[in-house]
Amino acid sequence: MNPVMDDKRLAFRLLQAVLEQHRPLEEALDRLPAASPRDRAAAHRLAAAVLRRMGSLDAVMEPYLQKAPPPPVRLVLLIGAAGLLLLQTPAHAAVGTAVDLARAEGLTPFARMVNAVLRRVATMGAATLAELDGPRLDTPAWLWSSWGGLARDISEGQQAEAPLDISLLPGAVAPEGGAALPTGSWRYPAGTRPTELEGFAEGRFWVQDAAAALPALLLAPRPGERVLDLCAAPGGKAAQLAASGAVVTAVEKDARRLPRLRENLARLKLDVEVIEADALAWRPQQGFDAILLDAPCSATGTIRRHPDVPHAKRERDVGVLAEQQQRMIAAAAAMLNPGGRLIYAVCSLQAEEGPAHLARLPAGLRHLPFTEAELGAIPQARTAAGCLQTHPGLWRDRGGLDGFFAMRLVRAGGEAG
Repeated sequence: MNPVMDDKRLAFRLLQAVLEQHRPLEEALDRLPAASPRDRAAAHRLAAAVLRRMGSLDAVMEPYLQKAPPPPVRLVLLIGAAGLLLLQTPAHAAVGTAVDLARAEGLTPFARMVNAVLRRVATMGAATLAELDGPRLDTPAWLWSSWGGLARDISEGQQAEAPLDISLLPGAVAPEGGAALPTGSWRYPAGTRPTELEGFAEGRFWVQDAAAALPALLLAPRPGERVLDLCAAPGGKAAQLAASGAVVTAVEKDARRLPRLRENLARLKLDVEVIEADALAWRPQQGFDAILLDAPCSATGTIRRHPDVPHAKRERDVGVLAEQQQRMIAAAAAMLNPGGRLIYAVCSLQAEEGPAHLARLPAGLRHLPFTEAELGAIPQARTAAGCLQTHPGLWRDRGGLDGFFAMRLVRAGGEAG
């Protein structure tokens, strides 16, 4: 394989990695052969479009297929159909490059079929796509069922590419072209490259979905407090905590993610103690006043940014993750000073990973609900129990939100701050 490939071949490799090798899309992108930044970005956008709307694309093409094509041919067809129907690629270019891709991947016997199917899609596909129930077709049945009455709102919110959100260092001026959100984040159009925004190199801001910024805000660290960030990579929440003036320790288990954590904090010129350790086994020499536990989870709240999630996660994974989260809550509680507060957060929409934990709190921890005033910027995200739950159906007029659950817990033995 030529080490320099065009965006279609790169997208083909990304889809193979996600669908056949079950690797996360971002990890697959990091492993791509040498290519220009422009081709890599285009390939990522194309692969993400396929993954986000795969059920609909399959449904559009089905009438023009006599039988299911081999998996590599299906990928070529999906790439071509996504270009035609989702990315507004001119018909002659989308069809022609798909045929070239089939030949380049050793699928020449199928080139005529690819050409014929995509020509039909170019003519009839847009009308067919408009008539389909895209949110339902593009959402696995187990996820749709688990989301109950919110399933359609959530799934519709995941259909579009997410905008870029950033968090500013205190005193920094937002780059031009953005809009201020009520929660304090700034939002830029989908496809905006953060490295091209003024102030990135100088460390004036970092990329962070507006919903992902809420748990650290709700922890409300005070200057001089000893604060622990568990599962800290890539560092957005650690940056928020450090920027508040707190004395921050960031713990991360995954050695592969540590360089990015350190690089982000260094670019922002924030002083944070970074420790490589398993949060379930590590124990500090002294307790902390406040802890933020952004626990490993199914990540079903981030599908609009990570459309590979529905193809990588299974229903059985949720229960395993929930048990691990329960152990992590207990471990974090043991590191709290009396009266200390813990924010437990997950970027998940699954009840087992969020509100279900309220019924299983470790001894010595109590739930302290968020007040209406604390969630005044986004009141619709406050649950009946006083927890935070965002989802992609919220703020649709502003571009949506990732799904995040958060609850505040306090250790007995002192007054909550």
